Amino acid sequence: MKVFTNRLYEALERQIHQVNCQAITECEKLKYHIISCKKALCILKRFITDYYFHSIDEEVEFFKKVKPQFYSQFIYHMCVYKFFIKKPIGCEKVLEQYISLELDKLKNFYDQNQNFCFYYRTGDTHLDQLYFTRCGCDIYAELDDYQVDDLFSTSHDYRLSKLIAYEQFQQFLIHQKNNVHKVIITDNKSPIVWTGNQSELIELIYALAESGVLNNGNIEIKAAVEFFQNTFQIDLKYYYNKFRDITNRKKERAVFLDKLKLSLDRRIESRFE
Repeated sequence: MKVFTNRLYEALERQIHQVNCQAITECEKLKYHIISCKKALCILKRFITDYYFHSIDEEVEFFKKVKPQFYSQFIYHMCVYKFFIKKPIGCEKVLEQYISLELDKLKNFYDQNQNFCFYYRTGDTHLDQLYFTRCGCDIYAELDDYQVDDLFSTSHDYRLSKLIAYEQFQQFLIHQKNNVHKVIITDNKSPIVWTGNQSELIELIYALAESGVLNNGNIEIKAAVEFFQNTFQIDLKYYYNKFRDITNRKKERAVFLDKLKLSLDRRIESRFE
């Protein structure tokens, strides 16, 4: 069992890493992650449905460690995806309230599952057979935390998956809250958006930074990228890779800057026609 599940999880991690390296939006990455997690869970379910556990300890290990490892990834990415698609556009106060509300939901989960959280975090094992075997049954388990699948679920493996995912999501929310003051929100009524491609914007940012017109030249490229990223609400996480692509161009490297010069020249010439 260990060989199969380890290989499956390593494959899932590779897929997530490969998607993270792509120059696509965060929401697009999360959708790919969710699909990958669902596929891995389906494969895991098919495997375990036909698998015979050789001992109670092996069954406990699967439902306490292996399955939650996969399921928590799915839940975490779903939480982050919902966070982004429901994220309001507004001032710092609006964003802070939104994040605080999400943190309150996590606190409610911890409060409602205080005993189980304590059991898991302290490393207790005396209730493992009750919580993490398919023949075990906890009549006090909340119905919404029990997945009705006798072959692939126990009374607490889903709850444990949620706990692991929520701990990770909590760190994500805290990071988002700390960065709220860095976000520059554009006017929702008349937004100005960047409609060119990312390479063009990166070319412009590097040119401005190198020319010394930003902060009298006293600015790091990372700070300049973050400013434009927040201003236009565009993901420029892989700006260095884009700049490397620009430097590897065979002919003209500053293609966008040349395009800007031609556009300005045409505008100037049109005034004299």
